[in-house]
Amino acid sequence: MTNFWDFSAWGSILVIAVLMGGLLLGNVLKQSVGFLKVSLIPTSVIGGTVLLIIATVYKVVTGDVMFNTAVFGGNGQATLEVLTYHCLALGFIASTLKVSENKFTKKRSIEIFDTGVMDVSNYLLQGVLGLIITIGAAKIVAGFFPAAGILLPFGYGQGTGQAMNYGNIFEADYGFVGGRNFGLTIAALGFLSAAIGGVIYLNVMRRKGTIPQRNEAMEKIMSEDIQANDEIPMQESIDKMTIQIAFIGVTYLVAYVMMYFLGNAAPGLKSTIYGFNFLLGVIAAVILKQIMNMFRKAGVIKKRYTNNFLMTRASNLFFDVMLTAGIAAIRLDMLEAYWGIILIMGIVGAFATFFYNKFVAYRVFPEYKDEQLLAIYGMTTGTASTGIILLREIDPDFSTPVAENVVYQTIPAILFGFPMMIIATMAPRNPMLVLGICVAYFIVLNIILFRRQIFKRNK
Repeated sequence: MTNFWDFSAWGSILVIAVLMGGLLLGNVLKQSVGFLKVSLIPTSVIGGTVLLIIATVYKVVTGDVMFNTAVFGGNGQATLEVLTYHCLALGFIASTLKVSENKFTKKRSIEIFDTGVMDVSNYLLQGVLGLIITIGAAKIVAGFFPAAGILLPFGYGQGTGQAMNYGNIFEADYGFVGGRNFGLTIAALGFLSAAIGGVIYLNVMRRKGTIPQRNEAMEKIMSEDIQANDEIPMQESIDKMTIQIAFIGVTYLVAYVMMYFLGNAAPGLKSTIYGFNFLLGVIAAVILKQIMNMFRKAGVIKKRYTNNFLMTRASNLFFDVMLTAGIAAIRLDMLEAYWGIILIMGIVGAFATFFYNKFVAYRVFPEYKDEQLLAIYGMTTGTASTGIILLREIDPDFSTPVAENVVYQTIPAILFGFPMMIIATMAPRNPMLVLGICVAYFIVLNIILFRRQIFKRNK
């Protein structure tokens, strides 16, 4: 029997309430503190950092982990990690369930394909550099985990959720003490790299006078952006937002069933399979969309049930919670021996990512090179939304196709990136082999990316 006055009934809710408070406080700071107001650091990152500072001070003063105190049910730290894990998949599911009716020309399809290849090439470059650093560090620092460098592309290239997923796999299956925190910290440095590097380059462009004035009219949302004519009403016997959450929940249930059977079929890969919750969530969402489209064509369903505006709001909510929880979950005390290595990885990752993206963007996307550079740099050090934030500073009306490149490159990126996700799980057993594979795969993808320059034929 549950006593509702007991902390066990309140722990998880209080953790979520504190996260929401952190988001609100982060928003206040973002709107009122001068350097934060002009920075490109997302509010969720600021909120998570505030909670991290509070939790760190609490640990120094009391010696206890703040989120593991009785008021949070004794296991609030685990709750933060669970929220980070699930919100990653839920955000991807909500984004995938959005309806897209765009028809692309051959040229646009090629540009989207190249953007996906460019994205995965960034992951591989980050993985190669990260492994070189940590394999070298393991020869100097006794007991250091040499495969830790493969977390750089998951922290920078894919964000908080995947960095924690792989850190957790390395910690649970291979004894990398502090693996989750290592991954989360790398992801936090990625957001700082996106903000600082992006702002520096934007200031350089401002001095050159190449950045247009912001058009505030683009901030307004029109009624047709909220609801299409062929959709169910916003309110009837059930609220439309409830319908969206129901679709997301059912999709995640299908993804869980897939993970359950795959995990039982291959118990040795169970940690890896459950670490791909976001990918299986995307697959389940694609299947559900196809079923719904089939029913609509057959006339069984008369109205469209999913709504792009509400699905965007839902995905943004999940990603905001994921970022805040992921940063708040970092235990700095568990990383004190690794700070030098983490900072070297972070700095090398930021510079290499920026200059590689500049090299590619100026040669493969010459028509909108700076826009492509900023968007992909932001995405491969933070998230897709970070890339869009940087893009809007230089292309406020989205007059270039870069925003579409960022959104639709997901499909080729998943196809080319999936082998790397599998390869990464081999790193703890043989980091040198994985390093060699990543180098070879990086070369192959760059041959694909620069195929027109390499195999140029004379007319």
